[in-house]
Amino acid sequence: MLNIKDIKKEFPILNKNFNNLPLIYLDNAATTQKPNAVINSICDYYQNQNANVGRSVYSLSILTNRVFEGARQTIQQFINAASPEEIVYTKGVTDSINLIAETFGKTELSKGDEIIISELEHHSNICPWQKLCAENGFKLKIAPVDESGDLNLNAFRSLLNKNTKIVAITHVSNVTGTVLPLKTIIKEAHSAGAKVLVDGAQGAAHNKVDVQELNCDFYCISGHKMYGPMGIGVLYGKKELLYKLNPYQHGGGIVLDVSYDEVKKYKNVPHIFEAGTPDVAGVIGLEASAKFLMQLGLENVYRHEKKLTQYANKQLSRINGIKFFGNPQEQSSIISFLIENIHPYDVGNHLNKFGVCVRTGVHCAIPYIDKLGIVGTVRLSFGIYNDESDVDKMCDALMSVKKGEWTKNRAKERM
Repeated sequence: MLNIKDIKKEFPILNKNFNNLPLIYLDNAATTQKPNAVINSICDYYQNQNANVGRSVYSLSILTNRVFEGARQTIQQFINAASPEEIVYTKGVTDSINLIAETFGKTELSKGDEIIISELEHHSNICPWQKLCAENGFKLKIAPVDESGDLNLNAFRSLLNKNTKIVAITHVSNVTGTVLPLKTIIKEAHSAGAKVLVDGAQGAAHNKVDVQELNCDFYCISGHKMYGPMGIGVLYGKKELLYKLNPYQHGGGIVLDVSYDEVKKYKNVPHIFEAGTPDVAGVIGLEASAKFLMQLGLENVYRHEKKLTQYANKQLSRINGIKFFGNPQEQSSIISFLIENIHPYDVGNHLNKFGVCVRTGVHCAIPYIDKLGIVGTVRLSFGIYNDESDVDKMCDALMSVKKGEWTKNRAKERM
């Protein structure tokens, strides 16, 4: 059992007041707060061991390089990759997906080949593939979801054929919280000869990810979604696939020999994809967040958040006029809803007066929101530090909307 009160104490921002109210942070799908372990690791790096990596022979740089590469081994352990060579540091999921689109997509696909995504995708897993298809004569296919927000597996299977080369799929929808059946999707895609990229932005912090068990070809992670720093992430790729790819960017840090005419020799994977000075502090913070989650136990995190999500669904269902979007077979810690006749932005502004932070809008998933025929949703998303009292306070604030308090306040503001 996790002691949520003790865990919450590890997050300095959660022990502060905003607008003279305790902070109730329910926007973890957008970004998570940072524990002392992450904050202190970054401060310690800049205070005690700041140097560039892979550049020098002096002791400080050697120490930093050792820590930098050690973090790669920690992330390997975190997702159970077969080798640290399969861990590429990126800026985050968006950067990782673009890397694969611009390398694997351009070298392994030919005109007429096809890419499949789902209707649940974030813009980061739509736009790079649209651009790739438009520029190279590939075809983008969209796998539909049903009214519950679950992927229609039969429709997905019908899209697969000999021309399918990439299936790019989210692990967890950032709108409905749908947990997609990755093992089935990956098995079916591989049977058709396609490679599978998983957008793990909403997956890695909420349940144990084992890339070898999943057998995915690529898995993408953003540090700030898993209690780590912003601007750092990881691309996992099977080693045999990464070694077939050319560099995504060019510059310092990826070459062993170069003349004015050409690059004579590149570094090996994964460094060939890490041009320029890396975000060393970000990598160190990312490692600290991975260790933090492993110490808690991802299975414990999953059980806590599952129970909390079920409780929140039950409590919210008691509010008249509420409409949920998504009732999937397996739901992660994300709930989207609307309240009858009230714009989601107004709900968000009202909750803010009670210290409750939620997301309102289209959640970088405009095509899916358009399919639902709505302007956006109110989205709750839980983290390891949330508990039932957070849900109760949020529901109390929502109830005041229905009691007319919101209408009165808004009328006064407009006078």
